[in-house]
Amino acid sequence: MMSLPSDRDCPVFDDQRLIEIGKKVLMDEAEALQTAASRLGSEIAKAARIVQGCRGRLVVSGLGKSGHVGRKIAATLASLGTPSFFLHSAEAAHGDLGMVRREDVALLISHSGRTTEVVKLIPFFRRLGAPVIALTGDLKSPLATGADVVLNASVEREADPLNLAPTSSTTLQLAIGDALAGVVTEMRCLKREDFALFHPAGSLGRQLLMTVADVMGSGPKLPVVQEKVTVKDALFEITSKNYGATTIVDDDGILKGIFTDGDLRRLIERQGVSCLEETISDVMSVGPRTIAKDSLAVEAVRIMQDVEVSVLIAVEDGRPVGMVHLHELLQAGLS
Repeated sequence: MMSLPSDRDCPVFDDQRLIEIGKKVLMDEAEALQTAASRLGSEIAKAARIVQGCRGRLVVSGLGKSGHVGRKIAATLASLGTPSFFLHSAEAAHGDLGMVRREDVALLISHSGRTTEVVKLIPFFRRLGAPVIALTGDLKSPLATGADVVLNASVEREADPLNLAPTSSTTLQLAIGDALAGVVTEMRCLKREDFALFHPAGSLGRQLLMTVADVMGSGPKLPVVQEKVTVKDALFEITSKNYGATTIVDDDGILKGIFTDGDLRRLIERQGVSCLEETISDVMSVGPRTIAKDSLAVEAVRIMQDVEVSVLIAVEDGRPVGMVHLHELLQAGLS
Protein backbone atom coordinates (compact mmCIF):
# COMPACT_ATOMS: atom_id res chain seq x y z
CA MET A 1 0.00 0.00 0.00
CA MET A 2 1.31 3.43 -0.93
CA SER A 3 2.10 5.57 2.08
CA LEU A 4 0.81 9.11 2.34
CA PRO A 5 3.14 12.00 3.26
CA SER A 6 1.44 12.23 6.64
CA ASP A 7 2.40 8.61 7.35
CA ARG A 8 6.12 8.98 6.64
CA ASP A 9 8.97 9.67 8.98
CA CYS A 10 10.63 12.81 7.64
CA PRO A 11 13.79 14.44 8.93
CA VAL A 12 13.48 17.46 11.17
CA PHE A 13 14.61 20.59 9.35
CA ASP A 14 16.08 23.51 11.23
CA ASP A 15 14.81 27.03 10.48
CA GLN A 16 17.84 27.97 8.41
CA ARG A 17 17.29 25.06 6.03
CA LEU A 18 13.62 25.95 5.62
CA ILE A 19 14.55 29.58 4.90
CA GLU A 20 17.03 28.41 2.24
CA ILE A 21 14.35 26.28 0.56
CA GLY A 22 11.92 29.21 0.52
CA LYS A 23 14.54 31.57 -0.89
CA LYS A 24 15.46 29.11 -3.63
CA VAL A 25 11.85 28.87 -4.79
CA LEU A 26 11.66 32.67 -5.02
CA MET A 27 15.02 32.93 -6.79
CA ASP A 28 14.08 30.22 -9.30
CA GLU A 29 10.84 32.02 -10.12
CA ALA A 30 12.66 35.35 -10.35
CA GLU A 31 15.15 33.80 -12.77
CA ALA A 32 12.30 32.55 -14.94
CA LEU A 33 10.87 36.08 -15.06
CA GLN A 34 14.23 37.60 -15.96
CA THR A 35 14.74 35.08 -18.75
CA ALA A 36 11.27 35.80 -20.13
CA ALA A 37 11.87 39.55 -19.99
CA SER A 38 15.10 39.22 -21.94
CA ARG A 39 13.46 37.25 -24.77
CA LEU A 40 10.27 39.30 -24.98
CA GLY A 41 9.84 40.71 -28.47
CA SER A 42 7.37 42.01 -31.00
CA GLU A 43 4.81 39.37 -30.05
CA ILE A 44 3.78 41.40 -26.98
CA ALA A 45 3.21 44.45 -29.19
CA LYS A 46 1.17 42.44 -31.69
CA ALA A 47 -0.93 40.88 -28.94
CA ALA A 48 -1.49 44.27 -27.30
CA ARG A 49 -2.63 45.81 -30.59
CA ILE A 50 -5.13 42.99 -31.07
CA VAL A 51 -6.49 43.49 -27.54
CA GLN A 52 -6.54 47.27 -27.83
CA GLY A 53 -8.40 47.09 -31.13
CA CYS A 54 -10.94 44.53 -29.92
CA ARG A 55 -14.52 45.74 -30.42
CA GLY A 56 -15.92 43.02 -28.17
CA ARG A 57 -14.48 41.31 -25.09
CA LEU A 58 -11.26 39.51 -24.35
CA VAL A 59 -12.21 35.89 -23.68
CA VAL A 60 -9.60 34.26 -21.44
CA SER A 61 -9.67 30.46 -21.13
CA GLY A 62 -7.60 27.77 -19.47
CA LEU A 63 -7.87 24.66 -17.36
CA GLY A 64 -6.41 23.68 -14.01
CA LYS A 65 -3.71 25.99 -12.68
CA SER A 66 -3.66 27.84 -16.02
CA GLY A 67 -7.37 28.41 -15.53
CA HIS A 68 -6.76 30.03 -12.15
CA VAL A 69 -4.15 32.27 -13.76
CA GLY A 70 -6.58 33.07 -16.56
CA ARG A 71 -9.19 34.29 -14.08
CA LYS A 72 -6.66 36.70 -12.61
CA ILE A 73 -5.54 37.96 -16.03
CA ALA A 74 -9.15 38.58 -17.08
CA ALA A 75 -9.83 40.41 -13.82
CA THR A 76 -6.72 42.57 -14.20
CA LEU A 77 -7.53 43.58 -17.76
CA ALA A 78 -11.14 44.31 -16.87
CA SER A 79 -10.03 46.54 -14.00
CA LEU A 80 -7.89 48.47 -16.47
CA GLY A 81 -10.69 49.14 -18.94
CA THR A 82 -10.51 46.11 -21.25
CA PRO A 83 -13.84 44.24 -21.19
CA SER A 84 -12.75 40.71 -20.30
CA PHE A 85 -14.20 37.52 -18.86
CA PHE A 86 -12.97 34.03 -18.03
CA LEU A 87 -14.40 31.07 -19.96
CA HIS A 88 -13.86 27.67 -18.35
CA SER A 89 -12.37 25.47 -21.07
CA ALA A 90 -14.36 22.38 -20.08
CA GLU A 91 -17.66 24.20 -19.66
CA ALA A 92 -17.17 25.98 -23.01
CA ALA A 93 -18.08 22.87 -25.00
CA HIS A 94 -21.22 22.40 -22.93
CA GLY A 95 -22.97 25.62 -23.80
CA ASP A 96 -20.79 28.42 -22.45
CA LEU A 97 -19.45 29.18 -25.94
CA GLY A 98 -22.77 30.93 -26.41
CA MET A 99 -21.24 33.86 -24.51
CA VAL A 100 -18.67 34.44 -27.27
CA ARG A 101 -19.22 36.87 -30.15
CA ARG A 102 -17.32 37.36 -33.40
CA GLU A 103 -16.10 40.76 -32.16
CA ASP A 104 -14.25 39.06 -29.29
CA VAL A 105 -10.59 38.07 -28.96
CA ALA A 106 -9.41 34.81 -27.37
CA LEU A 107 -6.50 34.47 -24.95
CA LEU A 108 -5.96 30.72 -24.50
CA ILE A 109 -3.61 29.49 -21.77
CA SER A 110 -1.94 26.10 -21.48
CA HIS A 111 1.60 25.44 -20.29
CA SER A 112 1.93 22.31 -22.41
CA GLY A 113 -0.04 23.77 -25.29
CA ARG A 114 -1.73 20.38 -25.58
CA THR A 115 -4.58 20.63 -23.09
CA THR A 116 -7.38 19.07 -25.14
CA GLU A 117 -10.19 21.28 -23.87
CA VAL A 118 -8.18 24.42 -24.62
CA VAL A 119 -6.90 23.36 -28.05
CA LYS A 120 -10.44 22.42 -29.14
CA LEU A 121 -11.50 26.04 -28.70
CA ILE A 122 -9.29 27.20 -31.59
CA PRO A 123 -11.57 25.98 -34.44
CA PHE A 124 -14.56 27.68 -32.83
CA PHE A 125 -12.83 31.06 -32.73
CA ARG A 126 -11.51 30.47 -36.22
CA ARG A 127 -15.05 29.94 -37.54
CA LEU A 128 -16.09 33.21 -35.92
CA GLY A 129 -13.10 35.02 -37.40
CA ALA A 130 -11.96 36.03 -33.91
CA PRO A 131 -8.19 36.38 -33.30
CA VAL A 132 -6.50 33.90 -30.97
CA ILE A 133 -3.61 34.74 -28.66
CA ALA A 134 -1.83 31.77 -27.12
CA LEU A 135 0.03 31.85 -23.81
CA THR A 136 2.02 28.63 -23.67
CA GLY A 137 5.34 27.09 -22.72
CA ASP A 138 5.70 25.07 -25.95
CA LEU A 139 6.06 27.07 -29.15
CA LYS A 140 5.62 23.93 -31.28
CA SER A 141 2.44 22.76 -29.58
CA PRO A 142 -1.00 22.60 -31.26
CA LEU A 143 -2.07 25.66 -29.29
CA ALA A 144 0.92 27.68 -30.48
CA THR A 145 0.67 26.65 -34.12
CA GLY A 146 -3.05 27.37 -34.22
CA ALA A 147 -2.83 30.88 -32.76
CA ASP A 148 -2.35 34.26 -34.41
CA VAL A 149 0.14 35.37 -31.76
CA VAL A 150 2.13 33.30 -29.27
CA LEU A 151 3.34 34.63 -25.93
CA ASN A 152 6.24 32.48 -24.77
CA ALA A 153 5.79 31.23 -21.21
CA SER A 154 8.39 28.46 -21.28
CA VAL A 155 10.55 27.74 -18.23
CA GLU A 156 13.60 25.52 -17.78
CA ARG A 157 12.21 23.99 -14.60
CA GLU A 158 9.51 24.45 -12.02
CA ALA A 159 10.48 26.05 -8.75
CA ASP A 160 9.10 23.38 -6.46
CA PRO A 161 11.69 20.88 -5.09
CA LEU A 162 10.21 18.05 -7.18
CA ASN A 163 10.15 20.08 -10.43
CA LEU A 164 6.58 18.94 -10.90
CA ALA A 165 4.03 21.40 -9.53
CA PRO A 166 3.18 24.42 -11.69
CA THR A 167 5.13 27.15 -9.92
CA SER A 168 7.59 28.99 -12.14
CA SER A 169 5.34 28.35 -15.14
CA THR A 170 2.20 29.78 -13.53
CA THR A 171 4.14 32.72 -12.08
CA LEU A 172 5.42 33.48 -15.57
CA GLN A 173 1.95 33.13 -17.12
CA LEU A 174 0.58 35.59 -14.62
CA ALA A 175 3.47 38.01 -15.17
CA ILE A 176 3.08 37.92 -18.95
CA GLY A 177 -0.62 38.62 -18.47
CA ASP A 178 0.34 41.62 -16.36
CA ALA A 179 2.79 42.73 -19.04
CA LEU A 180 0.05 42.54 -21.67
CA ALA A 181 -2.26 44.53 -19.40
CA GLY A 182 0.45 47.12 -18.82
CA VAL A 183 1.10 47.61 -22.53
CA VAL A 184 -2.60 47.92 -23.32
CA THR A 185 -3.03 50.39 -20.45
CA GLU A 186 -0.37 52.66 -21.98
CA MET A 187 -1.98 52.36 -25.40
CA ARG A 188 -5.36 53.38 -23.96
CA CYS A 189 -3.78 56.40 -22.21
CA LEU A 190 -5.55 55.30 -19.04
CA LYS A 191 -5.42 57.73 -16.12
CA ARG A 192 -5.76 57.19 -12.39
CA GLU A 193 -9.23 58.73 -12.52
CA ASP A 194 -10.24 56.18 -15.18
CA PHE A 195 -9.03 53.35 -12.96
CA ALA A 196 -11.13 54.74 -10.12
CA LEU A 197 -14.24 54.59 -12.30
CA PHE A 198 -13.85 50.82 -12.49
CA HIS A 199 -13.38 50.55 -8.70
CA PRO A 200 -16.03 52.87 -7.21
CA ALA A 201 -16.64 50.64 -4.18
CA GLY A 202 -13.00 50.30 -3.17
CA SER A 203 -11.03 52.70 -1.00
CA LEU A 204 -8.83 53.64 -3.95
CA GLY A 205 -11.87 54.45 -6.07
CA ARG A 206 -13.41 56.56 -3.33
CA GLN A 207 -10.19 58.49 -2.95
CA LEU A 208 -9.61 59.07 -6.66
CA LEU A 209 -13.23 60.00 -7.35
CA MET A 210 -13.46 62.32 -4.36
CA THR A 211 -14.06 65.94 -5.34
CA VAL A 212 -13.14 69.14 -3.56
CA ALA A 213 -16.84 69.58 -2.70
CA ASP A 214 -16.73 66.29 -0.77
CA VAL A 215 -14.10 67.52 1.69
CA MET A 216 -14.27 71.32 1.70
CA GLY A 217 -15.67 73.41 4.51
CA SER A 218 -18.66 75.32 3.19
CA GLY A 219 -21.62 77.30 4.49
CA PRO A 220 -21.09 78.17 8.16
CA LYS A 221 -17.74 76.33 8.10
CA LEU A 222 -16.29 78.63 5.45
CA PRO A 223 -14.14 81.42 6.93
CA VAL A 224 -15.12 84.66 5.20
CA VAL A 225 -14.99 88.37 6.11
CA GLN A 226 -15.77 91.61 4.32
CA GLU A 227 -12.83 93.60 2.99
CA LYS A 228 -13.63 96.56 5.27
CA VAL A 229 -13.26 94.72 8.59
CA THR A 230 -10.20 94.97 10.82
CA VAL A 231 -7.44 92.43 11.21
CA LYS A 232 -8.80 91.73 14.71
CA ASP A 233 -12.18 90.74 13.26
CA ALA A 234 -10.48 88.58 10.64
CA LEU A 235 -8.41 86.92 13.36
CA PHE A 236 -11.58 85.77 15.11
CA GLU A 237 -12.81 84.20 11.87
CA ILE A 238 -9.46 82.45 11.36
CA THR A 239 -9.37 80.93 14.84
CA SER A 240 -13.05 79.95 14.99
CA LYS A 241 -13.10 78.08 11.65
CA ASN A 242 -9.81 76.16 12.14
CA TYR A 243 -8.46 76.60 8.62
CA GLY A 244 -5.62 78.93 9.56
CA ALA A 245 -6.93 81.43 7.01
CA THR A 246 -9.95 83.42 5.94
CA THR A 247 -11.28 84.55 2.61
CA ILE A 248 -11.95 88.25 2.03
CA VAL A 249 -14.86 89.36 -0.16
CA ASP A 250 -16.36 92.63 -1.36
CA ASP A 251 -19.97 93.74 -0.89
CA ASP A 252 -21.08 91.50 -3.77
CA GLY A 253 -19.39 88.43 -2.27
CA ILE A 254 -16.65 88.38 -4.91
CA LEU A 255 -13.35 86.95 -3.68
CA LYS A 256 -10.75 89.69 -3.23
CA GLY A 257 -8.01 88.01 -1.21
CA ILE A 258 -6.92 85.75 1.61
CA PHE A 259 -5.37 86.34 5.01
CA THR A 260 -3.59 83.50 6.82
CA ASP A 261 -2.15 82.99 10.27
CA GLY A 262 1.27 83.17 8.59
CA ASP A 263 0.36 86.60 7.21
CA LEU A 264 -0.63 87.65 10.74
CA ARG A 265 2.67 86.53 12.27
CA ARG A 266 4.67 88.41 9.68
CA LEU A 267 2.49 91.50 10.13
CA ILE A 268 2.97 91.51 13.91
CA GLU A 269 6.73 91.12 13.47
CA ARG A 270 6.74 94.26 11.32
CA GLN A 271 4.20 96.47 13.10
CA GLY A 272 3.49 94.95 16.50
CA VAL A 273 0.00 94.40 17.92
CA SER A 274 -1.21 97.75 16.62
CA CYS A 275 -1.67 95.99 13.27
CA LEU A 276 -4.85 94.42 14.67
CA GLU A 277 -6.66 97.70 13.94
CA GLU A 278 -5.57 97.73 10.29
CA THR A 279 -8.21 97.24 7.60
CA ILE A 280 -7.93 93.69 6.29
CA SER A 281 -8.01 94.77 2.63
CA ASP A 282 -4.79 96.74 3.22
CA VAL A 283 -2.82 93.73 4.43
CA MET A 284 -4.47 90.74 2.72
CA SER A 285 -2.80 88.65 0.01
CA VAL A 286 -4.43 89.22 -3.36
CA GLY A 287 -4.76 86.58 -6.06
CA PRO A 288 -5.17 83.57 -3.76
CA ARG A 289 -4.97 80.06 -5.14
CA THR A 290 -8.42 78.78 -6.08
CA ILE A 291 -10.00 75.63 -7.44
CA ALA A 292 -13.42 74.64 -8.76
CA LYS A 293 -15.49 72.73 -6.25
CA ASP A 294 -16.13 69.89 -8.72
CA SER A 295 -12.40 69.36 -9.31
CA LEU A 296 -10.95 66.08 -8.13
CA ALA A 297 -9.48 66.21 -4.65
CA VAL A 298 -6.25 64.66 -5.94
CA GLU A 299 -5.85 67.72 -8.16
CA ALA A 300 -6.17 69.94 -5.08
CA VAL A 301 -3.36 67.98 -3.41
CA ARG A 302 -1.17 68.36 -6.48
CA ILE A 303 -1.69 72.13 -6.60
CA MET A 304 -0.98 72.56 -2.89
CA GLN A 305 2.22 70.55 -3.12
CA ASP A 306 3.38 72.33 -6.29
CA VAL A 307 2.89 75.87 -4.95
CA GLU A 308 3.55 74.98 -1.29
CA VAL A 309 0.29 76.24 0.24
CA SER A 310 -1.85 74.47 2.83
CA VAL A 311 -5.30 75.75 1.82
CA LEU A 312 -7.21 76.28 -1.40
CA ILE A 313 -10.37 78.29 -1.90
CA ALA A 314 -13.17 76.66 -3.86
CA VAL A 315 -14.88 79.25 -6.03
CA GLU A 316 -18.01 79.47 -8.15
CA ASP A 317 -18.70 82.51 -10.34
CA GLY A 318 -15.86 84.33 -8.60
CA ARG A 319 -17.32 83.78 -5.13
CA PRO A 320 -15.80 81.55 -2.43
CA VAL A 321 -18.01 78.56 -1.70
CA GLY A 322 -15.61 76.46 0.32
CA MET A 323 -12.12 76.00 1.68
CA VAL A 324 -10.06 72.82 1.77
CA HIS A 325 -6.99 72.16 3.90
CA LEU A 326 -4.12 69.89 2.93
CA HIS A 327 -4.38 68.02 6.24
CA GLU A 328 -7.98 67.07 5.49
CA LEU A 329 -6.98 65.64 2.13
CA LEU A 330 -4.07 63.67 3.58
CA GLN A 331 -6.33 62.28 6.31
CA ALA A 332 -8.68 61.12 3.56
CA GLY A 333 -5.81 59.01 2.19
CA LEU A 334 -4.89 61.27 -0.72
CA SER A 335 -1.26 61.97 -1.49
